[in-house]
Amino acid sequence: MQREKVSVYVLTYNEEAKIRDCLESVTWADEIVILDSFSNDRTLPICQNYTDKIFQQEFVGFGKLRNIAIEHCTNNWVLSVDADERVTPELREEILKKLTDGPDADAYFIPRKSHFLKYWVRHCGWYPDYRQPQFFHKRKMKYREQMVHEGFDVTGKVAHLRGHVIQYPFLSLDQFLKKMDRYSSLRAEDMVKQGASFHISQVLTHPAATFWRMYFLKLGFLDGKVGLILSLLYAYYTMLKYAKLWEKLKSQESI
Repeated sequence: MQREKVSVYVLTYNEEAKIRDCLESVTWADEIVILDSFSNDRTLPICQNYTDKIFQQEFVGFGKLRNIAIEHCTNNWVLSVDADERVTPELREEILKKLTDGPDADAYFIPRKSHFLKYWVRHCGWYPDYRQPQFFHKRKMKYREQMVHEGFDVTGKVAHLRGHVIQYPFLSLDQFLKKMDRYSSLRAEDMVKQGASFHISQVLTHPAATFWRMYFLKLGFLDGKVGLILSLLYAYYTMLKYAKLWEKLKSQESI
């Protein structure tokens, strides 16, 4: 039986340190689509070794970028892979079998083994980390057009695959802090658009709740020092997000 074809899309912006390993892990796909937000490092020359389907798009929020990337995919089945992710051989074989036998769902969650620096984080809510389906029929799924932490809507059945994606989001603490600075600004922007209000208690209670959830409820303490540091860092990110919400609302009042 002839299998259905699959497109892989990757969003990029200055990912020269990670993109080669990502693309090496998906060379088996029928199509690789790159949607780049005008990288100024070696990301594009590296990508050109793997595909000629490279498109440029200014950053308009991750949700909208993902929907644009899907529009560039010519096959019905799409695998979403971030530049800091690698598809394991087990996941590859599972996807190809689904496409050969006939998928039994319209969208699939994929478990993700995420690493903080060199450590696979097994707790803190980081594993299996089913944030959004990564393998889906493009006419059955759409991302919500949020700036960051984008949601999704699926029309049809959702299931789970067993094969893993390996993720290396942070190679250093400096990378983490820069990313959280950017993401907290984007999230605050989303909150303003959604009509959120600010209360001073939020910069105390919400970070504390984040730490409690990750370190205790999500068993982060079982990850030792890494679990403690990661839980504290995300508490800081939460505080920063609400501080930036306050800043944005105050700037609107002065207009």
